[in-house]
Amino acid sequence: MNSLRCLTSTRYLVNKLLLSTPAQSSNLILPTLLSGKSYQKFYFSREFSKKVGKMAFSQDELKKKLTKEQYRVTQEKGTEAPFTGEYDKHYKPGEYKCVVCEAPLFKSDDKFDAGCGWPAFSATKDKTAVAEHDDSTLGMKRTEVTCSKCQAHLGHVFNDGPKPTGIRYCINSASLKFKNSK
Repeated sequence: MNSLRCLTSTRYLVNKLLLSTPAQSSNLILPTLLSGKSYQKFYFSREFSKKVGKMAFSQDELKKKLTKEQYRVTQEKGTEAPFTGEYDKHYKPGEYKCVVCEAPLFKSDDKFDAGCGWPAFSATKDKTAVAEHDDSTLGMKRTEVTCSKCQAHLGHVFNDGPKPTGIRYCINSASLKFKNSK
């Protein structure tokens, strides 16, 4: 409970600081210790603070709403087995949303086949769609990607994607919900 209170207080202070900062796109790197876990960085911007509203669900609500696999991936930072996800070879026109809060995350125009076994995107729907955090689990240095609105774990981002971005968002299908274009 103390770590949750600390995180809530920290986010409140960050939002206060960002709203009083004159720079339109300044980023703030905030070190936070939670539940005895190692050092993490949270990236916020004034634009993020204004556009994205907070959303929280209880564990009971999430367990009712999500499948066991969706819960494991989004809430426990799990990873689905490669080449098993619903959206790995899915190329219909539309947008991919967060399975937890339905926030728009990625456009089908930015999806590509990276051959890695998970859906891959070269860009997010907009700058505020996802948040990035340092991740040093499993003895690797990676960048975790979470939903900016509800903090659900989505996957990781790498710098080996196609041009022009050079970015590959490697996302678990279990964290996504697809909406067809009309």
